[in-house]
Amino acid sequence: MSPRRTPVGRRDRPAKTPLSRAGLVSVALRIMREEGLERVTMRRLAAELDTGPASLYVYVRNTAELHGALLDELVADLSSPETAQSEWREQLIGLMCAYTELLFAHPSLARSVLLLRPSGPHYLRLIDEVLRLLLAGGMPSRQAAWGVDLLLQQATATAAEQGSRDEAVEAGGEEEDLALAVSEATSETYPHLVRVRDEIMSGTGEQRLRWAFTTIIDGLSHTR
Repeated sequence: MSPRRTPVGRRDRPAKTPLSRAGLVSVALRIMREEGLERVTMRRLAAELDTGPASLYVYVRNTAELHGALLDELVADLSSPETAQSEWREQLIGLMCAYTELLFAHPSLARSVLLLRPSGPHYLRLIDEVLRLLLAGGMPSRQAAWGVDLLLQQATATAAEQGSRDEAVEAGGEEEDLALAVSEATSETYPHLVRVRDEIMSGTGEQRLRWAFTTIIDGLSHTR
């Protein structure tokens, strides 16, 4: 008589980690940092979490909402220290530069965010901090409220554009083509371009970024 088989119950199997929105976003964030946003698909996340793709839509409505959640996690540590009111402008420029530089590391996410209206708690805290600094500088409420959108759009668009430029340089060097075209322009055909030719490509990325935010802030202060 053959020995009787000992039944193996399902409880002996290692239990799967319960699904949650936080767990989903955490895995997506890891994949984005290691492999890029393009690899963050519902199918890939489902495989990582040992479930079916349909199960994930309980926690995020679509890919756009997932991208917004990823951005929210990235901005969680952005802050501006409480200092004297006279320093509000420098604090604000520093905060916006930090936000832009954060997105520089994830240009694909920046391009996606351009089409979104993020609403996560950390992103709302970023909006609140920008408002605090604008209001601390004596900015009227409407200028401050509209200015937040303008400043964040500038940061996001700059990061998205820079990422696209970097990809273009790797692919074919379009920026070098522009520099060459500008350098070969003649004053007879492009008199104003030639006049400022030396300045078009001047300045470091940080200098130009700070100048852009300074210009927007000054405009908000004087445009009703």
